[in-house]
Amino acid sequence: MDSKHQCVKLNDGHFMPVLGFGTYAPAEVPKNKALEATKLAIEAGFRHIDSAHLYNNEEHVGLAIRSKIAEGSVKREDIFYTSKLWCNSHRPELVRPALERSLKNLQLDYVDLYLIHFPVSVKPGEELIPKDENGKLLFDTVDLCATWEAMEKCKDAGLAKSIGVSNFNRRQLEMILNKPGLKYKPVCNQVECHPYLNQRKLLDFCKSKDIVLVAYSALGSHREKPWVDQNSPVLLEDPVLCALAKSHKRTPALIALRYQLQRGVVVLAKSYNEQRIRENMKVRSRAVSLRTAAQCPSHVCFL
Repeated sequence: MDSKHQCVKLNDGHFMPVLGFGTYAPAEVPKNKALEATKLAIEAGFRHIDSAHLYNNEEHVGLAIRSKIAEGSVKREDIFYTSKLWCNSHRPELVRPALERSLKNLQLDYVDLYLIHFPVSVKPGEELIPKDENGKLLFDTVDLCATWEAMEKCKDAGLAKSIGVSNFNRRQLEMILNKPGLKYKPVCNQVECHPYLNQRKLLDFCKSKDIVLVAYSALGSHREKPWVDQNSPVLLEDPVLCALAKSHKRTPALIALRYQLQRGVVVLAKSYNEQRIRENMKVRSRAVSLRTAAQCPSHVCFL
């Protein structure tokens, strides 16, 4: 990890900032909030911005980036922007058009990183979650190795500087890595990762293959009712984490974020609150020590 510039070198030679700003928000949050929050994040010092076609906010995120460039606050090359290919566009002939649609929404010439969002293919079309008359998901049969070849072509065309995957397990990664004629390895695998789900084995595997692990939901699983048992513990309310934060005069979020950085994990911090956005930038300070983060609570041992 490049401590001077606080970036990690990817296996294709590009550099990724180790601290990123996640722009996902539940559907009930107005999309223009992404515009305001992304501007605040750039003002606070974030240079790694993460979004996706699924989030339905790329127009607003792109506007925020372009407005900061127009102000002279940053240059395009200062920003590391990630987008993601949704599951309804896995067919090889749909990959580039999907990326081009994101670029049109963003009004940018390229993305720094383009990811296969999930290793699951669904029926092509405008519906993000296509279902039949019985409410069952309509899957599509696509060889993800063919999808990856189309991703490689997007990189060759200059539409994406780097390409990677998200939510892949070891077997799915090996399928890509062992593909005959592989031109580019995935530079990263973005997965849910936090002290309650530390992904130790997957992290070790990714490191062995020179693939960066990127953590989303780094402050704990989303609490949306359809997805999470509302009786499950809340990471940022964990008594050990809160005690550590109190003793070191830091927030529980900073301890949880620092824990990831010191494991060699790139971390996405998501918030639409100005104070928390600015607070999360402090994670890069050495004042949040290795010893502090090493005591971070975990349901399984991470040391």
